[in-house]
Amino acid sequence: MTAPRNSAVGEQGSADSTEASKPHKSVKGSKSARPESRLALVRRARRINRELAEVYPYAHPELDFENSFQLLVATVLSAQTTDLRVNQTTPALFAAYPTPEDMAAADPEALEQLIRPTGFFRAKAKSLLGLSAALRDRFGGEVPGRLEDLVTLPGVGRKTANVVLGNAFGVPGLTVDTHFGRLVRRWKWTAQEDPEKVEAEIAALFPKSEWTMLSHRIIFHGRRVCHARKPACGACPIAPLCPAYGEGETDPDKAKKLLKYEMGGQPGQRLRPPSDYPGRPAAPLGAAG
Repeated sequence: MTAPRNSAVGEQGSADSTEASKPHKSVKGSKSARPESRLALVRRARRINRELAEVYPYAHPELDFENSFQLLVATVLSAQTTDLRVNQTTPALFAAYPTPEDMAAADPEALEQLIRPTGFFRAKAKSLLGLSAALRDRFGGEVPGRLEDLVTLPGVGRKTANVVLGNAFGVPGLTVDTHFGRLVRRWKWTAQEDPEKVEAEIAALFPKSEWTMLSHRIIFHGRRVCHARKPACGACPIAPLCPAYGEGETDPDKAKKLLKYEMGGQPGQRLRPPSDYPGRPAAPLGAAG
């Protein structure tokens, strides 16, 4: 993936000197009332990333997949539902349609019934049929490894393309989902709302080599600790670096009860998590408990 045009930090991690004096809002609780400089922002952002890497060394995409086609399909299905519900739905889906050619030839109503648990199943079925046919007809039945090709597929935008590139092809990309956008604004790394502008501004703070894992760490933190309505501030490992500290529960004992997934002693979202995942696998669709 080509770095966004306004990237201000190179692969070696040096901040652009012309950007260093750009003003940013002060971090809450800091002794100085002066706006945070560009250089200070870069340093704080990278320190947060290092701290999150310590907390989530096992961070990973939370969709079950075995190849690029499965990841592409699962990511399309993940819109407006949980990764858990997608993971509970895709085993039967991929058993019925293991290749783009198989899915392109699927009966629409049969496909809709298989993906019904993920919601918006008619629109999603249309996207899956369209992207499968495009893969068959334009890409020889293979998922392309370039962003400019992926975004031409029905139902595939930059977010989905970056998920596939980063996790199936090893091409660095930022996954600007709702968790990612919410946290980077909460941390005052950006004030942008538009996902492409968010992507460009955050890309400018980090070396390209960090983009994919940074996305996983931020999304993990948003799902487990830094929730939208009741962030667990009192149990947050990056609280001293957060300008929004205090928006959520600050009492450590009460905050601990807000933690989710493995941090709260609960199953994760994957039925088949990586071997280094410290939590419990999720249950299949329809399983008791």
